[in-house]
Amino acid sequence: MRTALTDLVGVRHPIVQTGMGWVAGPRLVTATARAGALGILASATMTPDQLRSAVREVRSRTDAPFGVNLRADAGDARERVRIIVEEGVRVASFALAPSRELIAELKDAGVVVVPSVGARRHAEKVAAWGADAVIVQGGEGGGHTGEVATTVLLPQVVDAVDIPVVAAGGFHDGRGLVAALAYGAAGVAMGTRFLLTSDSTVPDAVKARYLAAAAKDITLTRAVDGLPHRMLRTEMVAELEGGAGRLRALYGAVRRASRFRRLSGLSWPGMVRDGLAMRHGKELSWSQVLLAANTPMLLRAAMVEGRTDLGIMASGQVAALIEDLPSVAGLVERVMADAEGACAALGAMPSPPLEDRAAPASPDRGLRTTPAKSSPSGD
Repeated sequence: MRTALTDLVGVRHPIVQTGMGWVAGPRLVTATARAGALGILASATMTPDQLRSAVREVRSRTDAPFGVNLRADAGDARERVRIIVEEGVRVASFALAPSRELIAELKDAGVVVVPSVGARRHAEKVAAWGADAVIVQGGEGGGHTGEVATTVLLPQVVDAVDIPVVAAGGFHDGRGLVAALAYGAAGVAMGTRFLLTSDSTVPDAVKARYLAAAAKDITLTRAVDGLPHRMLRTEMVAELEGGAGRLRALYGAVRRASRFRRLSGLSWPGMVRDGLAMRHGKELSWSQVLLAANTPMLLRAAMVEGRTDLGIMASGQVAALIEDLPSVAGLVERVMADAEGACAALGAMPSPPLEDRAAPASPDRGLRTTPAKSSPSGD
């Protein structure tokens, strides 16, 4: 399936695996790239040296394109950009809007720049600054997210910008891909669905908890760091939302922040600076500032150590619909087969008489109407 996204980044399928901290490492990204989708390394939980090593590990396992996700507000963002350029990474994605200068630096080096946005005005801004595409995440998405549903936000952004738009938030199968294409998107990005694969390094007990989650078990809370954060309900989330766990959370934040400082090489002033940067103009308590800076360790407790009682488990609402742990290759193959089936079913629907048809719609911005060249594998 050829779209503006596949043409832009050179992958076979219009599917993006998002850069999830402690989850999107070399193993998952390699599996995604080999399957013909766009895998994105999560660099926020890596030191610069670890990032360079991870990029080289993926590169040694596949020649397929992949990307690296960056935090635009990180103190060492430019150092990480330099690594991306030096190592020949195809795509740079951003959790927050990068500056005009950062976009220009990457584009001058031939790197495709794809920021993630949660509002139309943000998409318009980065498009004006030269971004090559945008990932638009609706409120259904996991982690830090907005409050506008994908079905409302996506068409707004598609109508507002002239660059490829990738839809995120609530996608897990081929039907969703076809729906996104119908809205004018050039593909879909999925996080929770890729987390719940056999190629994900998340502990099995943690995956089991995701699989058991119903819609009511997935919450949007500001209790962790003062910002809207979608995640599974855990013991820590319940305590923070109840208010009784504030002092415990502050003590735990300081203790875990100290550990993250040693792992990341950050100084205490650097960690506080990062925490303040994540406030985004919000009025946060010092406990929340520390928790914001310490979010990587809260995620690590669950995603690496399996401590769901002490950590947080970012999750899209779509977790309530996921029931299995396929390989990444099996997942991508299934999504594309389901998408082709959905398109075929739509094509088989009876058409109204010619005189009753509405005027033609404007050309789709995402899906290419010209056929793709056949590859040796038939994709």
